This record gives sequence, C-alpha cells and structure tokens, in this order.
Amino acid sequence: MYKALIIDDEKPVQIAIQKLGHWSAYQIEQPRLAVNGKDGLQAMREFHPDIVFVDMNMPVMDGGSFLKAASQEFPDSQYIVVSGYDQFSYAQQALHYGACEYLLKPVEEEALNGAIEKAILRIDPEATFGTEETESRANISPEEAVTIIKEYIDNNFCQNIRITMFSEKYFFSTEYLTKLFRNRYGYTIYEYVLKLRMERAKELLEDENNKIIDIAERLGYADNHYFSKAFRTYYQISPSQYRKEFQNRKE
Repeated sequence: MYKALIIDDEKPVQIAIQKLGHWSAYQIEQPRLAVNGKDGLQAMREFHPDIVFVDMNMPVMDGGSFLKAASQEFPDSQYIVVSGYDQFSYAQQALHYGACEYLLKPVEEEALNGAIEKAILRIDPEATFGTEETESRANISPEEAVTIIKEYIDNNFCQNIRITMFSEKYFFSTEYLTKLFRNRYGYTIYEYVLKLRMERAKELLEDENNKIIDIAERLGYADNHYFSKAFRTYYQISPSQYRKEFQNRKE
C-alpha cells in the first residue's frame, strides 16, 4: 500500500481531498494530515509518504519553503500542489521543486484522481489500476457535503450555481441540503450566493473606474438591469446612487 499526506491549514480542503480521492482503487492508505509545512516535514520524517498534497499559502512554513526542504530530504516522494491561487509564480515554484501536478481549489474529483494516478505512475511506471470507485462521494456525510458546498460557493459565487449540482454529486435531495446549509450558516444556498455577490458589488462600485455594466458581468449577471434590480432589492438603493453616496462620503 502507498502512503499519502495532506498538508493544508483549511479543514474543508482536507475533507474534500480525503473524501474525493479513490484511495483503495489506487492501493493508497487513508491520508494523514498536517496543517503547515513545518508539521508536514515532521510527519514525513515519521512515516515517509509516497504522495504529498501541499497548499502554497500556509502559516508557519508556506508551500514553497516546504517543497524546497522536502524535495531535498525526500526526493522520491511525489508532490501534488493544491492551491487557491492561479498564479504563474506559484506554479513555476512548484515545478522547480519537482511537483508532478498543480491543482486549483476547490478540488474536483476527476482532476484530483488524475493527479494521484500520475504520481503513482511516476513511482511505478508499471502500475495498473482497478475500476475507479464512486464510493468516496457516497460516503460523504451531509455535514461534510455542506462544508464542501460552502467552500465551492466562496470560490465560485460569480458562476452560475445550481443546487442540483450538489444534490446530484453528493446524492442528497436539494431540500435536505438547503435545510442543512441554512441551519449551519443562517442562509439558504441561494441567499448565501446573493450575499457574496452583493458584498462584492459594493467593493467594485466603490472604484469609480469600474463600469456598472462590467460589474454586472463580473458578478455573473448577463443582464445589467437584472443586476441593478437585485442590488436595489438587497440594499434599497440603486448601484449608481450607492456609488454617488460613497464618493460624497470620501470628499
């Protein structure tokens, strides 16, 4: 059996990787966890993992510093970067220290398992795999699904989000997921998406260089009038009036 380590200070990311990875299909033990690069190095010295998932932005020791040290001390381990930042400098740094894959958050099942397979083939080019399992999704509890859903929304609230995306993926009804989400976070899924969009709209409106029509598009509204109506309903003020009042307060 192969050994794996997840190094990330975000609990939802740890859960997502644990649940979405087809570990038994790839003959990998259930991954161990660490919350920063320093703890990660200590864990590696204790059990020598074959595959290491590492975030780039962490406290105490970030991913870049970890990769620099770990790639020298454990050159045979395979490193998969899981980052919330689509930055060339991060990717370049990861590749420099021999990372075999660079994944962006939120973690997606297909990309994650593709990276795992790539890492194993680097370790053993002759490796063969059984049929990929879907049990990882079925084994996710409702509470864990809600945590992953929130993380996804936090990173993708400008996209077209449908509750059925989550009900189909995690095998729970839309009504059940909506109820759990509201009980934990105080909003329904759609209310939470709207909240994030409206808060971001305020930030963008405060920069007078941003045209309102462009703001609407950036926030996922195909129709500028629909965005303005949504903003007015939420704040009882139009986007243009909010911008005007904000500029007056600055003077």
